[in-house]
Amino acid sequence: MDIIDIFKENKNQENALYMKKYMNNKFEFLGIKSPKRKELQKDFLKQIDKKSSIDKELVRTLWNQEYREYQYLAIDYLVKKKKQLEKEDILFIKGLINNKSWWDSVDILAAHLLGEICKMYPELVEEYIHSWSKDENIWIRRSAILYQLKYKDKLDTETLRIIINDNIQDDDFFIKKAIGWILREYSKTNKNWVLKFINENQLSNLSMKEAIKYI
Repeated sequence: MDIIDIFKENKNQENALYMKKYMNNKFEFLGIKSPKRKELQKDFLKQIDKKSSIDKELVRTLWNQEYREYQYLAIDYLVKKKKQLEKEDILFIKGLINNKSWWDSVDILAAHLLGEICKMYPELVEEYIHSWSKDENIWIRRSAILYQLKYKDKLDTETLRIIINDNIQDDDFFIKKAIGWILREYSKTNKNWVLKFINENQLSNLSMKEAIKYI
């Protein structure tokens, strides 16, 4: 029995209704909550060779499945394989961000996959990220804002300043939330820079509320 069948065998209709509602009815769910899903996929992920190249066909197969749990599995697989990312994979990541987009997939893809590939190939920031911060798609822009979320003292403040200023006037909830989130996270590393940025720029109330949470 493969992992797709294993998930289907553990369908829980009651959970599925709740999970679908929690995600604003954007996706269908099998109803496998995260702890159970991680237990079910443990052996599958354990067998994967971390040093082998990324199996993009596997990722596409999982991404094309009807139920959201398969996209979660694809993301867990990619996070495990992130050291095998190659420069051109940034477009593969963009495709995933663009497809079946919502915060639950986009945020992990941004912080873990996009963040990792831009660390490995810093030239990608100039080649792609700066234009992504002005993209028509809010999820691409949110990803550009959040890709440095895990960078701590390696965060490029000038890039962050430019990307935030590209989006500071945007009234979309997910953009305002992302701006606040990245500033809040960076405040744990460099509170003075965040305070200076806040004082010099007109943040939305939501972004401000998020940004100063730890200050």
